[in-house]
Amino acid sequence: FPDVYRLEFGFAIPGRPILVDDVRVRGTGRTDFNAEMKLQPSGTLPRIETVTNCYFENGYLDTNVYLLEELSCDHTIPGPAIIIDRNSTILVEPDCTATVTELGDVRISVGHAKRANVGTFLDPIQLSIFSHRFMSIAEQMGRILQRTAISTNIKERLDFSCALFGPDGGLVSNAPHIPVHLGAMQETVQFQIKALGENLKNGDVILSNHPCEGGSHLPDLTVITPVFAAGSEWPVFFVANRGHHADIGGITPGSMPPHSTALDQEGAVFSSFKVVQDGEFQEKAVVEALLAPGLKSGNSGTRRLQDNLADLRAQVAANHKGIQLVTELIEAYTLEVVQAYMGHIQKNAERAVRETLRAFARSKLRAVTTTSSSLRVQAEDFMDDGTPIRLKIEIDPGNGSAVFDFSGTGLEVYGNCNAPRAITLSALIYCLRCLVGQDIPLNQGCLAPVHLLIPEGSLLAPSEQAAVVGGNVLTSQRVVDVIFKAFEVCAASQGCMNNVTFGDDECGYYETVAGGSGAGPNWHGRSGVHTHMTNTRITDPEILEKRFVKENLGGTM
Repeated sequence: FPDVYRLEFGFAIPGRPILVDDVRVRGTGRTDFNAEMKLQPSGTLPRIETVTNCYFENGYLDTNVYLLEELSCDHTIPGPAIIIDRNSTILVEPDCTATVTELGDVRISVGHAKRANVGTFLDPIQLSIFSHRFMSIAEQMGRILQRTAISTNIKERLDFSCALFGPDGGLVSNAPHIPVHLGAMQETVQFQIKALGENLKNGDVILSNHPCEGGSHLPDLTVITPVFAAGSEWPVFFVANRGHHADIGGITPGSMPPHSTALDQEGAVFSSFKVVQDGEFQEKAVVEALLAPGLKSGNSGTRRLQDNLADLRAQVAANHKGIQLVTELIEAYTLEVVQAYMGHIQKNAERAVRETLRAFARSKLRAVTTTSSSLRVQAEDFMDDGTPIRLKIEIDPGNGSAVFDFSGTGLEVYGNCNAPRAITLSALIYCLRCLVGQDIPLNQGCLAPVHLLIPEGSLLAPSEQAAVVGGNVLTSQRVVDVIFKAFEVCAASQGCMNNVTFGDDECGYYETVAGGSGAGPNWHGRSGVHTHMTNTRITDPEILEKRFVKENLGGTM
């Protein structure tokens, strides 16, 4: 059991007794009666029904067509060929051979035709293949996280994101999960690389949620695992996921206090915390950290400790699946090829963003009489308390680069609508990806043409102890509205993720309930949908009813 557990989750929990919860016995029986009829050799060559022209990798080839009912156990059919039955069609590809067994089954032996080696040079077909394989890694990580998690927030609402990062911490690919997580996670991974350096070891898993280290807000716990190749001293990739925990302590249940004014009122804080070290889950240290907020007057430790621990283990398991898939990819192609196509995919995204910015700038410059060699646009919006978010964009139509300058944005506020720099980065990379008129993966390359300026001490770059829990769910949406307003692509949406949170001393509940989407040049707005930086489900009422009955009445629905 410990070996299977380590294979599934990627770590061990020492000192735990194994409890046998269920024992099953399976009985099998065998009879000597055999209803299958053996075929008799025909002694003749297989009859060709017709010959057709089929397209394969090397072009069109003459392809023999056979009827399965006329084939016998002494027939061998070289590819290319087609074998037709009443209910199916079997294709025998070139360099493959089909034989019919005594029981009438068709066995196909795959040949060993010479295949073109995949090199580090850019090939359009391989670019598409690697793009989808990288994306598949993140998607499969997400499925593992959803399957093994226990909390409603992750398992039902899908408030999580998974992604793959390069050795420099740059985003390579992500599954289409929560936009507000994705750009921010890159900042988190890059911070850990700088902070830990050579202290990043194989078998370690890092936990972080601090807003000044790439975090969004404290309930979003990010789990990062380095991926080492055989013989490598430095990680060749990183896999990471970020999941929203319904409660991690703080002054109110749900860890989303509407009136918080300091970071330590919003729950447990993790910096470069090794949740797994040398392959062992550090449960005692994690429990102490999650309960630590309760040591301060007026605060509480986490109200859902077992959910936290279960979900953290699920997050580690999701990363473990990512490591397995990355390792398989490296074994199939070599590390040099995989990392080369990582670079090609990022450069492809950069090229697409540059072309989009260049086209936008040239179209606007043509519409006005100006001698300027660059395009300058601006926009502003206001928070509910009147704090401005101001943006000036200067685009160079020559090389497609742009400066996004948020100077003029209001100062850090006493409440919790301050948004860490990583939030603005997520909003920017999301908007740029939306503006690109082609299907490209969202990755680090999208930000390569962009220079971001945010004044320190402002609403979008608050101090280390500033409260930020509302900045992730409200200010992020306003930033998106301002960026789209500058590009004149659509009207503002709801400008908030609309949060609902409640609980008591023993439990906390949280979710976002969506709102309205702004109209555009060719589409109407919509009501009651998640927009922009949020992309979660709403919890089914049955989930809440079932959980309430189980925990409060001790029964079942």
